[in-house]
Amino acid sequence: MKELEPGQQIETVVVAVTNDTIFLDLNTKSEGVLNAAEFADDNGNVSVKEGDKIKVYFVGYQGGEMRFTTKISGENAASEMLENAYKNHIPVEGSVEKEVKGGYEVKIGSTRAFCPYSQMGFRQKEAPDAYVGRHLTFMITKFEEKGRNLMVSNRAIGEAAWQQQLEALKGKLKIGDKIHGVIESLQNYGAFVNIGGFRALLPVSEISRTRVSKVEDVLSVGQEIDAVIIKMDWQNERVSLSMKELEADPWDEMADKFPAGTKIEGKISRVADFGVFVELEKGIDGLLHVSEMKNVERSTNLRKLYKAGDTLAVVVKGVDAAGHRISLIPGTLSEEEQTTQEYFESQKDDDGTDTYNPFAALLKKK
Repeated sequence: MKELEPGQQIETVVVAVTNDTIFLDLNTKSEGVLNAAEFADDNGNVSVKEGDKIKVYFVGYQGGEMRFTTKISGENAASEMLENAYKNHIPVEGSVEKEVKGGYEVKIGSTRAFCPYSQMGFRQKEAPDAYVGRHLTFMITKFEEKGRNLMVSNRAIGEAAWQQQLEALKGKLKIGDKIHGVIESLQNYGAFVNIGGFRALLPVSEISRTRVSKVEDVLSVGQEIDAVIIKMDWQNERVSLSMKELEADPWDEMADKFPAGTKIEGKISRVADFGVFVELEKGIDGLLHVSEMKNVERSTNLRKLYKAGDTLAVVVKGVDAAGHRISLIPGTLSEEEQTTQEYFESQKDDDGTDTYNPFAALLKKK
């Protein structure tokens, strides 16, 4: 291996892990060492194991050992290392000491840096004083006067991690995939769902095949759901979901359930300028168009004649299952026509000849 320079990044393999040290393969007689705490969680569990490939930065020789790090922090934050971190886009760790004019004073090792308000936090901003006293990761955005003029950004770290996450999701998700997610928030127009750290939108129209008036009536924050991806726009970071796609389509059986001529008494669900919608069953409406109404002109204000919740007798005229439409005619008009037709049928001879005589009918009544 060629002589490494401080700050140089390499990809290597973990050859051993102890309680406090990770040993790295350098293809030389000696091995590199890395502090195991850099890969440990809050419970002290190390997330890498023998054989794993990792990317690290060369810090320098300490006690005859070649030391490496995944980010520059206090013990290795010499001016030379910070300059290399700036040139090679290496993340650095620092403590937010206090608020100053326009931002925060950050201490990286023994070096002080400035982080503007606009560069602290990513997406979910907190109150300005909430960052003070915290140990965070930054990118150096300005290195001048041998490190005496140092500017850093915590937001850049969040943006870089977010872009990596998006790229991973792009390769993993596609339209038509069934996903599992958790409801994060409710809005009038739908709900935001967390799918692998990404916020996707579940529109109110896609929650159920039955009508949903209020999102909070059927969903709650923290609820786990299954849905199908119906739209993806990665350029604008938008993904749309549908729960109703996982439900059977009730319209597949509407033609058999409501054949032409079916008489129904349903409740008016909505009154429009062009007609009245009547609920035939939960979530299924038929339309009684104004042109089918007796003694009603197209210019008539239907809202003066009908109101939501009223019961209305109707007859199914036809079902368009593919278009999710059912056309209706007035039930009373249909019944009158049927009664008249039956009466005339009763006046015919066995050979079908019409023998109806109005004068004879009057004499029969006497």
